[in-house]
Amino acid sequence: MAYDEGLAQRVREVLAVEPGLTEKRMFGGIAFMLDGNMACAVSNDELMVRVGADGADALTAQPGVRISDMAGRPMKGWVLVSANATAEDEDLAGWVGRGVTFARSLPPK
Repeated sequence: MAYDEGLAQRVREVLAVEPGLTEKRMFGGIAFMLDGNMACAVSNDELMVRVGADGADALTAQPGVRISDMAGRPMKGWVLVSANATAEDEDLAGWVGRGVTFARSLPPK
């Protein structure tokens, strides 16, 4: 499965100031990890964002956002954000920021 390299590059630019950033191929795309904790990933042309189980359902009320799933099974604490919802740099930065906030709330691995 391919992923949108342009979106991945935009995510890299948002995360460039974050210490402990690494990338890992997964979910058919590329995941962005902070101190070993995944913050977000690019899969196909969508952004997967780790927001935690408490915040995911509420975020699906926003246009272009749905619960992430793997093979039809919902992934607790993850949302998929459509390309339309991340088209503007400010919107992308906001979604990536949510993932950063969650990843930073976890102890480093």
